[in-house]
Amino acid sequence: MSILDFLTGEFIDIIAWTDDTRDTMVYRFPRYDHAIKYGAKLTVREGQAAVFVHEGQIADVFKPGMYQLETHNLPILTTLQHWDHGFHSPFKSEVYFVNTTRFTDQKWGTKNPVMVRDPEFGPTRLRAFGTYAMKVSDPGLFLREIVGTDGEFTTEEITLQIRNIIVQEFSRMIAGSKIPVLDMAANTDQLGSLVAKAIGPSVGAYGIELPEFYIENISLPEAVEAMLDKRTSIGILGDLGRFTQFSAGEALGQGGAAGGAMGAAVGAGIGMGMGAQMGGQLAQGGPWGATPPPSVAESVWHVAVGGQATGPFSRANLGRMAADGSLTRDSLVWTQGQDGWIKAGDVPDLARLFTVAPPPVPGAPPPVPGEAPKP
Repeated sequence: MSILDFLTGEFIDIIAWTDDTRDTMVYRFPRYDHAIKYGAKLTVREGQAAVFVHEGQIADVFKPGMYQLETHNLPILTTLQHWDHGFHSPFKSEVYFVNTTRFTDQKWGTKNPVMVRDPEFGPTRLRAFGTYAMKVSDPGLFLREIVGTDGEFTTEEITLQIRNIIVQEFSRMIAGSKIPVLDMAANTDQLGSLVAKAIGPSVGAYGIELPEFYIENISLPEAVEAMLDKRTSIGILGDLGRFTQFSAGEALGQGGAAGGAMGAAVGAGIGMGMGAQMGGQLAQGGPWGATPPPSVAESVWHVAVGGQATGPFSRANLGRMAADGSLTRDSLVWTQGQDGWIKAGDVPDLARLFTVAPPPVPGAPPPVPGEAPKP
């Protein structure tokens, strides 16, 4: 290499950085022996800031643009100023590029449950998680307080600290918000604004700001959620007695494996009836040690009409049907536990519905043939 080529190399230098990653926040421009050449051109792109460090101290922060580094505008000593050192200056200068764009989709979440006092459930525990976006608001402060001399600083090195700050402020805000647990889902935006405002001063001390903060979910413990699901299911079912009858009839119409489901539904209805009866006896002051009398569960019946199963009907319904003639001794009936369809007249419990008319009352005039008896 000729002396002219060497001198030309000393005079030509371009300092720039293009980021191909998604998580690099600070990048130190690599220079041999950390020496900045006289007249070097510094290119700072949009979404960047360049921090010039000379002799271990922050000398200046450059915004987007192109700059020519010379001694009249920067306190630097280049290799050309020290011929006695053979173009190797003992004064070191460095350029750190700081990414000032937003780093989105950063995750946060409560590692341990947060204890709150709810007006409806009492003391309970909550978990929450969400996302946030962060950006460097003060490059010089961020470099001085967080980065130091790290040549390549990524989001992974700061997100853990920010997550701890978020969880601390979230726990404090959620415990003092006095918002019922069941209403928190409708107030996540309000809670998010309060938490972001509380976090601002803490992260601002690092030269960072959080322009976006979101609470995606606030959840209860699994045991509490299971009880809420049961409570909701009971509210949807409404009248459990009518629901049991409907389930039994639907299962009979489907046939096959549905018969087992119908049996389970009828059994559930019988069990609830027994529970209600026992509760009534206790309310009337019955002895706690006495065994309550067993309750007799009334069977429900289905009647075959036109090749289709109708019902279910209670025995009282069947009595009215026998009286108006819609149920006869030859009508096919079926109930739970019965082996197939049987004529109503062959079922002892239903045969009484078709008894003959009572004998004449003593002292009454004999009926006239062809006339209906008088009441």
